Amino acid sequence: MKKLIIPIAIFAAVLLNESCGTDKKAPQVSETPVSVQLSEAHQNMNSQYVTASGKVEAENSANLSTRMMGYVTKVSVKVGDKVNAGQLLLSINNADLLAKKAQVDASILQASAAYNNAKKDYDRFVNLFAQQSASQKELDDMTARFEMAKAALEGARQMKNEVMAQFSYANITAPFSGVVTNTFVKEGDMANPGMPLISIEGASKLQVMAMVSESDISGIKTGMGVSVMVKSLDKTYKGTVIEASQSAKNTGGQYLVKIGMEQTVGVLSGMFVNVQFPIPSAGKASNQESVLLVPETALVRQGQLVGVYTVGSNKEAILRWLRTGSKYGDQVEVLSGLSADESYILSANGKLYNGAKISF
Repeated sequence: MKKLIIPIAIFAAVLLNESCGTDKKAPQVSETPVSVQLSEAHQNMNSQYVTASGKVEAENSANLSTRMMGYVTKVSVKVGDKVNAGQLLLSINNADLLAKKAQVDASILQASAAYNNAKKDYDRFVNLFAQQSASQKELDDMTARFEMAKAALEGARQMKNEVMAQFSYANITAPFSGVVTNTFVKEGDMANPGMPLISIEGASKLQVMAMVSESDISGIKTGMGVSVMVKSLDKTYKGTVIEASQSAKNTGGQYLVKIGMEQTVGVLSGMFVNVQFPIPSAGKASNQESVLLVPETALVRQGQLVGVYTVGSNKEAILRWLRTGSKYGDQVEVLSGLSADESYILSANGKLYNGAKISF
């Protein structure tokens, strides 16, 4: 029995070794490399520029209100309507003005009759005085009566002008051609003096209002050409600085800069933009510092961390964390973590991760 047990144990050990050897030689599934596009980080020696956020606004804009109180009888426009200068937008009940106008018209008729009568008497006494048939005292009294009648007529006429001016606040018209951007009341609402009723913006001329920090405002001058990048349209337009505030008292520590846009095709009021202000470098070329820039699209963000994928020795993606600085348009300054002329992955045709195989 002992001779039989030993060969069986040896046979089992041989089978176990063969099975283990078979597992070690099992084929492994190869990973498909991700096709990527590489780029090199270069130091930019060109004139630098700073970027500020801004918003497109209409050059002509107004919130229309009234000086009188009354019920809104008709709203002739709605939001988005294009209107012409002088077009009726809104009407307020003006029954009291109509009554006052009738009273003024009656006063003008009465004053006109008194004036005509006084003028006839005055002309008559002037002739009588010339013929020495009337005394100086009578002529003076008639002259005073004539001047009083003349003043009363002029007063009545000016009162009518005042009433007619009130009608402009009962019928709100467009001060310029543009687009209705908001209506604050509807028919039947009570309009109060100073309360906004309708807002209108001129669509023909647009401008950008940007806020610039105190460290950059000194380099921005009126007439400077700038680039305006509209985020939603992904387009860049040319602009010119038309105003640059020298005080940040009412703007929260930021300086207000107004930019006129040369072309506004497709741009709408309210769109957010990035404005690039070139910093004049005349006389500072010797002190100009180089800047290492990387496109923002190549950056990888995880929470507060910012990095970029570089290329490892075995053609694999290596995630490199960076310390970034200022933003220049669509590029970001790299302060540390990446060297000049070092290759990094600009774009990929698949999902990248740390250690992923790549091809280029």
